[in-house]
Amino acid sequence: MYNLPNLLTISRIVVIPVIFLTLYINSFAWQMFAGALFVIASITDYFDGYLARSRGQTSAFGRLLDPIADKLLVSSALVLILAKPDMVSFKISYIPAFVILCREILVSGLREFLREVNVGLPVTRLAKWKTAFQMTALSMMMFNGLWHWNGIGEFLLWIAGALTFITGYQYFQKSVEYIKASEKAKKVEAKVAVKTAQSDKPVLKVKAAKKTSSKKKTTAKKTAKK
Repeated sequence: MYNLPNLLTISRIVVIPVIFLTLYINSFAWQMFAGALFVIASITDYFDGYLARSRGQTSAFGRLLDPIADKLLVSSALVLILAKPDMVSFKISYIPAFVILCREILVSGLREFLREVNVGLPVTRLAKWKTAFQMTALSMMMFNGLWHWNGIGEFLLWIAGALTFITGYQYFQKSVEYIKASEKAKKVEAKVAVKTAQSDKPVLKVKAAKKTSSKKKTTAKKTAKK
């Protein structure tokens, strides 16, 4: 459970409170430190998966914690950037930030729902590219007040926002397809149950008729004997 890949995943969660301190300590050194921590944490997102596969140390704990750590890190950085106007050059860049936040909440809800019915929601290749663009864009924007990137970070954030919307829609579509298939299966089962009940009725009637006729014969025999 506490192997190197999982420790790297846990480290992404541990640095979040330190990054949030920049909201209250507005200084060049702290912002540099927070930005460096975010960059290092973003790099561990690649290495934890690579080390887990290469060392044969994949685990259920790691599969559970890895997407949670990613979402917490990205969401925390977005909240920090939205809370500090000097990190955003163009106010319109708030749009992809809100899209990313809403998508993370949506996908988390879908995963929780599908997990209850034992249906997995695997990470797609496009979703991995989305995460890479998110991490790169946010890393550059964390240093926006210190170095001027001429809006490159925000441009990458728009690309990340577009990929985020597409992948969110794909996950939502998969969930809807499962719900439709589940409802269709229920309707088929209900129809089969109705047909089975209807086919059993003639058999019951024949049995009832046989019992009635046998009773009549028995009564007739008793009467004849008397």
